[in-house]
Amino acid sequence: QVQLVESGGGLVQAGGSLRLSCAASGRTFTFYAMGWFRQAPGKEREFVAAISWNGGLMDYADSVKGRFTISRDNERTVYLQMNSLKPEDTAVYYCTFSPTWALGRTATEYPYWGQGTQVTVSS
Repeated sequence: QVQLVESGGGLVQAGGSLRLSCAASGRTFTFYAMGWFRQAPGKEREFVAAISWNGGLMDYADSVKGRFTISRDNERTVYLQMNSLKPEDTAVYYCTFSPTWALGRTATEYPYWGQGTQVTVSS
């Protein structure tokens, strides 16, 4: 089992920035991917960004490309730096983990999920 703990959500004005963190613990894997999804009220959960186990591969949703940056450290912690935030970025953000080298964009590809952290962007 893998446990994921997110932090860093909050309330910010449009144009502002937030940094989310997610620490993974528990079972270790040689290859893995970590990512972020988000879900706004009344909408389906959507892919935001993902990064490979060594940071060599990254993927972003078109809606956040150029504004969000995903990164990781050597201790299985992943970060999501969110700049130029917009009201439409308001959602619960979930950290995810998949024991595979491939980066996925669908929720079913990630068997492990954090509890979620709320991000609210006011206009």
